[in-house]
Amino acid sequence: MEVFQSHRKSSSNNVFVSILPFYRSAPPLEVRLEDFEFFAMDRLRVLKGISDGLCRGKKPEEMEKLVVDLWKANMRHPQAVEEVNKDIISHFVLRLVYCRTEELRKWFLSMETTLFRHRFRLESSEAQRALMSEFKLPYKAVSNAEFESVKDKLGQVARSMGQNLPAADAIFYKVPFEEVPDLVSGRRVFIHKGHAYVAMNQVVSLVVTQFRSYISKALILTNRKWTSTIREQEKDRLTPIVEALCTSYLGPDYSQPQEFGEISIKDIDQVAKTSFPLCMRHLFEKVKEDHHLKHGGRMQLGLFLKGVGLKLDDALAFWKAEFAPKVSAERFDKEYAYNIRHNYGREGKRTDYTPYSCQKIISVTLGIGDHHGCPYRHFSEENLRAALVRMGVSSRAVEDVMDKVHNRHYQLACTLTFEAVHGSSYDAGINHPNQYFIDSQRVLQSKNGSVA
Repeated sequence: MEVFQSHRKSSSNNVFVSILPFYRSAPPLEVRLEDFEFFAMDRLRVLKGISDGLCRGKKPEEMEKLVVDLWKANMRHPQAVEEVNKDIISHFVLRLVYCRTEELRKWFLSMETTLFRHRFRLESSEAQRALMSEFKLPYKAVSNAEFESVKDKLGQVARSMGQNLPAADAIFYKVPFEEVPDLVSGRRVFIHKGHAYVAMNQVVSLVVTQFRSYISKALILTNRKWTSTIREQEKDRLTPIVEALCTSYLGPDYSQPQEFGEISIKDIDQVAKTSFPLCMRHLFEKVKEDHHLKHGGRMQLGLFLKGVGLKLDDALAFWKAEFAPKVSAERFDKEYAYNIRHNYGREGKRTDYTPYSCQKIISVTLGIGDHHGCPYRHFSEENLRAALVRMGVSSRAVEDVMDKVHNRHYQLACTLTFEAVHGSSYDAGINHPNQYFIDSQRVLQSKNGSVA
């Protein structure tokens, strides 16, 4: 197995412990399908946690702690060698998952680069130098004579950043300035004759530039292989897993009502106003207004209502009553009742179907007359602004939400809406409409002493 990684000695027993792979070569290991999917989902939890942290504007030191916590929670393994294998396998699985479109590649590249940056920064300077050597990065430390010739200039840069002057044994690397754009733009390096002098504590910028460039090219090559051969060869085995992973929901199962039990028809109008997320509130209002929803809308709203506690008999009564102005009782029983019972596991395969997650709702393609999907993604700006105002979102909060929407952070936009409507912070982030409902009810209960 050709794994490019650095090593360090354990202080307790002088045994080398593997760290931080560069992912240059996929390991020729036999991987069980179960591990193939589970490893990828664990890593996806890490990357999505990083994405949420970045979207929320966390500071570098906060991000560093977040990365450590996410890695410990999702990627640890009792055996060190298995942890390295899990790291490498999960990366290559997700590389396959996220190579397939430009948008997916861009997201994966950004999150993997951020993860690598923080993992690299956590290593000792000795381990960092070992990584640079083992990755064959084309940088050499500045000689003592050259260091002396530019020491004063390096000192000026250090003082401008409020740092100590470089020591006599300090290590600097001289590199083409275009390879460290973040340091140049931040005026954190001395530049002379087209070269930047990069201190050892800044070397992460060098490594990350190389890492990002390599992964970017690798994603393009992987996409070519996927399109030309892998997708068809694995159509009955890996392809369904790969195509589903990028929209996988990684949180709790909401197929059954949770702490707030059941809701009845008499309660539904009130809880729709107070605790439905915008996607479900819109569908609920549309079925009241039009007395009909197309199949996608019925599935999205129907499974959500099942998850919040609407029993089967009440669900049948609800849809029958709402459709009554346009659909006769006989036609309803013939064309619609079966699908409602099917969603509740009472027909067909008797599967207990799960309400749709945010990722699934965001990723749908809408047709003419459809009202499902994610309003933050699918509404026009004018319609979205109007809908947010109707929910009671202040004008200032609307601008914050729209800022997230413009940057395609749809779930974060929904989270900001939750915070604005409920007047409380919400660090967890919205990942599921039923999560929104449950936590809304929880907030209202704590404020009012009873569920609204």
